[in-house]
Amino acid sequence: MTETIKKILIAEDEPDMRGILASMIESAGYNVVQAEDGERALNLAIKEKPDLILLDLSMPKLNGFEVLEKLKYDPVGSMIPVVILSNLGQDKEVAKGKLLGAVDYLIKSNVHLTDILDKISKYIVAK
Repeated sequence: MTETIKKILIAEDEPDMRGILASMIESAGYNVVQAEDGERALNLAIKEKPDLILLDLSMPKLNGFEVLEKLKYDPVGSMIPVVILSNLGQDKEVAKGKLLGAVDYLIKSNVHLTDILDKISKYIVAK
């Protein structure tokens, strides 16, 4: 029996950050799908059915909170674990993200790349 390679959707509007994350995650053995705005992230989440979404909050077209809100009401989207990865780190943003269904909330300036991989592994195994 072969294990399927898990798919991660990176929703991040900053090309450099998206590229760094994609390289690191692919090096760890995952398939990566990338979205540069919230609208594309939502469409890809439903079409590609990733095993986990790394979601920035500050994005064009739909922000991360709007993406979470829409995923929550989609039968496919609601089953995908979402880890917020954002520069926004006030208590109210963290609380809102968790209320809308995010399984975790990481603040970019406080997290190491290896921590992100640890979170991916944790939530994909728990899925």
